[in-house]
Amino acid sequence: QVQLVESGGGLVQAGGSLTLSCAASGNIFRNSNMGWYRQAPGKQRELVATISSGGRTNYVESVKGRFTISRDNAKNTVSLQMNSLKPEDTAVYFCNVEQDAKNYWGKGTRVTVSS
Repeated sequence: QVQLVESGGGLVQAGGSLTLSCAASGNIFRNSNMGWYRQAPGKQRELVATISSGGRTNYVESVKGRFTISRDNAKNTVSLQMNSLKPEDTAVYFCNVEQDAKNYWGKGTRVTVSS
């Protein structure tokens, strides 16, 4: 089993920055993929960014150049540095671990960007 706990959400003005962190515990495989997803009110959950065990990253187009995902394999953590935040980034952000054809999710952390 894998447990994920997110932190770092909050209220920020447009143009501001936040860093989300996710601590993973349990049986984390070294070849796991980790990532962040978000779900805005009334919308479906969408991928924000992913990072492979080797450090390869992938971002949704709307956050490229503003968000940076990173991971610490020794500590089983994944972070999302979010800069130049926009009101449309407002959502609940979920940490994800994909391994052995299974997906694990945290409970989410809310990010609100005011205009």
